[in-house]
Amino acid sequence: MRKAATHTFGNNVNRLRTARSLTQEALAEKADVSRRYLQEIESGTKLPTVPVLARLRLALDCPWDELLKGL
Repeated sequence: MRKAATHTFGNNVNRLRTARSLTQEALAEKADVSRRYLQEIESGTKLPTVPVLARLRLALDCPWDELLKGL
């Protein structure tokens, strides 16, 4: 993914998380990732692996198109 897409994905995760009134810590726990890793995803500095991507989608209870919007 290009850098802009990485930031878009991170923004999507942040938007969905805050819309569900979840803290980073709460989402990280639900998705079984560290809070630091989630911070890096949301800031656009890290891309999640496919298994983490799937766990984030389940933890956020959202459709794929919502999570990947704009990519």
